[in-house]
Amino acid sequence: MRQLIRLTCLLGLALLSAGCGRLPASGPIVEDVVREYDNAAPNFAVYPVTRAFLPTITKWPATGRQERLGWINASQGPRNQVIQPGDLLNIRIWDSSDNSLLTSPEQKDIVLEAMKVASNGTIYLPYVGSISVIGKTEDLAREEIQRALEAIIPSAQVVVGLQEGRYNSVELVGGVAEPGSYPMPDRNYTVMSLLAAGGGVAPNINNPQIRLVRGSSIYGTSVETLLDRPTLDTRLVGGDRVFVEEDPRYFLSFGATGTQDLHPFTRDDLSAMDAVAIIGGVNPNRADPRGLLILREYPSSAVSAGSRGPRNTRVVFSVDLTSADGLFSARNFAVHPNDLIVATESPINDALTVSNVIGNLFGVFSRAASF
Repeated sequence: MRQLIRLTCLLGLALLSAGCGRLPASGPIVEDVVREYDNAAPNFAVYPVTRAFLPTITKWPATGRQERLGWINASQGPRNQVIQPGDLLNIRIWDSSDNSLLTSPEQKDIVLEAMKVASNGTIYLPYVGSISVIGKTEDLAREEIQRALEAIIPSAQVVVGLQEGRYNSVELVGGVAEPGSYPMPDRNYTVMSLLAAGGGVAPNINNPQIRLVRGSSIYGTSVETLLDRPTLDTRLVGGDRVFVEEDPRYFLSFGATGTQDLHPFTRDDLSAMDAVAIIGGVNPNRADPRGLLILREYPSSAVSAGSRGPRNTRVVFSVDLTSADGLFSARNFAVHPNDLIVATESPINDALTVSNVIGNLFGVFSRAASF
């Protein structure tokens, strides 16, 4: 037993001696960062995140991958659908005359099914010829066809049914439960209506982003924005293609954080406190809550003469989570894509580690002595 106690004392002295230096750490010490900044020629700038500083940084340029896609505001269109090339018309004609050109004596009506609207917007009727129906509603097309038939069938009655073709349909490409081609019931069919018809956005997509392809243009917004602002629920046009994808933006974490990883944006706008929650907080046994650092790189244009920006392209923002001002400011400090969040190591971490090791050893030997 005496030998064990002697061994414990030797280990304790050795660890205490090592504690005078620094044990290996997974992140920097905040004093190290400040010390490097205080040298003669620092290659980065340091800014404490405070209430007084927040108005200044809002005037600085954005960094990282930013969304530059526009969007189309909602608008009101006519309630009825109009006929477009590629649509199919089902035309039923009633004729009560005894010597009809279209029906037999025993037959009072005839159905012309799936008559495709040609690229020039016309359909062809027997004994009548080509009739233009493009841009007309079903009722207007019925009147036009009945008017054309009056020359040969004065008593004709016509009913027109529409099956939407490509130019009266929209494509839901992916990111939903049921992708596919969806006919537009009217000219007020919106993006949110289409997503609902497709079974909603897939639940495994992080901060889903909507993309609308119209001709050679692409527009984008997020589901979060569309739900918060109904005036952005844009009206679809035949031939539109819509798909939903995950937000491609991310930030990174390093040091004495809950996790050291790449973290996707979970919402459109992230604050420093949001980011801390996403990474699982900081390690309570190692992190220095006074030294949460956010590293960011700005373009060279941000530091050019006459521009509002930092003093260096490489910037370190320091957040003190032990003060009320630091906490409130962190809630209003925006994290940019590609930011690196570093939780610094506590300067007293080494001594605590030594004490814990010695305490654990004495605990083991005390339990061993009781047997």
